[in-house]
Amino acid sequence: MQAKPRFYGLSLASYPELRGNSTGNGKLITEPVRFFVPPRSAYTPQVPQLFSDPLRENILLGWPEQPDRQSLDKAIATAVLELDIAALEQGLETLVGTCGVKLSGGQIQRTAAARMLVREAELLVFDDLSSALDIATEQLLWERLFSGGERTCLVVSHRPALLELANQVIVLKDGRVEATGPLSSLLETCEELQGIFNRI
Repeated sequence: MQAKPRFYGLSLASYPELRGNSTGNGKLITEPVRFFVPPRSAYTPQVPQLFSDPLRENILLGWPEQPDRQSLDKAIATAVLELDIAALEQGLETLVGTCGVKLSGGQIQRTAAARMLVREAELLVFDDLSSALDIATEQLLWERLFSGGERTCLVVSHRPALLELANQVIVLKDGRVEATGPLSSLLETCEELQGIFNRI
């Protein structure tokens, strides 16, 4: 039986500057720039950057492709991108255009997710990755992602359905941790999170 990934939902009330120390496996990380890199970590911003290259190159970004394509195919499937690629006339060889202009917003986000996943990182950091996805695709993406073995996911989101999946929710306000815990408990005790949910 595969271990479920640890999932931390991060709800940012406001974050002009974040301060503090980072630890990994209980040890202080003194050089985060060297530590938080593939294959240990992978990050996708809210608005991912694609290049005017084939879709395959936008996913791999120089990462070596295995001869059997196992990691690439797995990343594409987990990112719920396989049907989109099948519908493209040139499949993975499709030129996506400058900034991914030939793809929809949701396809761009899922391409960026596949880019992260092909590296098989231990820590995945998503900044509102599914904001451009329809509800069914978003649900399938997170289901596949969280059934993918032992890894830690740090997800920045205000979406209630996604935060409900988190093992731990961290609420930040003005660059500081306002509250932590399961969503059900924070919705009873954390005014900041209550305010965010009331505005949605």
